[in-house]
Amino acid sequence: RCNTSLVQHGMKVVGCARNVEQIEKLAAECVSSGFSGTLIPYKCDLSVEDDMLSMFSWIKVQHHGVDVCINNAGLALPEPLLSGKTSGWKTIMDVNVIALSVCAREAYQSMKERKVDDGHIININNICGHRVVNNADAHFYTASKYAVTALTDGLRQELREAKTHIHATCISPGLVETEFASRRFSENPEIAVATYKSVKCLQVADIANAVVYVLSAPPHVQIGDIEITPVEQSM
Repeated sequence: RCNTSLVQHGMKVVGCARNVEQIEKLAAECVSSGFSGTLIPYKCDLSVEDDMLSMFSWIKVQHHGVDVCINNAGLALPEPLLSGKTSGWKTIMDVNVIALSVCAREAYQSMKERKVDDGHIININNICGHRVVNNADAHFYTASKYAVTALTDGLRQELREAKTHIHATCISPGLVETEFASRRFSENPEIAVATYKSVKCLQVADIANAVVYVLSAPPHVQIGDIEITPVEQSM
């Protein structure tokens, strides 16, 4: 829904996902709603670097380049530190850390090539990227989100050293009612239902509003980190 909020504000958005059918549905909704921007679906597997590089090449040819990059993909697998599978850990890192870094790098190179000095890279993190929850199944996932916190801070430092005014922001939500829990607990759907009933969750629109707020800030304002949690959620 962040895609549609940006389109509503007049932006041309390339929505990238493996499940491109969902993006196509949102694109149709944008057209029927008469939004001033455009949502363009693009199928991309963020665990495959060649897919990501092809995506940025396609964006360059079709739409000149990237001015704003929002890294929203995230993956959680129940792989504890004492008994988790190495393959699961690698999958988490490939999506949550490596893909995010590749997209940030390619977005920056696109901006640099076109002399875009006011672009923005936004990393959608998680509140557990700032504190460790007492849940063994989530500890490796939490480590990947701590990495996102560090990477965003490092990105800001490198952007300053490069003498650019490109912004880098980290948005860290708490519990948001999305498909995330349903996918994570696909074998036990009742757990996902219970998760979203445990508190009054954040809605996708809450995160989309935060993204719009970040992008609406004046050029001289650097919004580094935003933490958003449900009032009822305890960490």
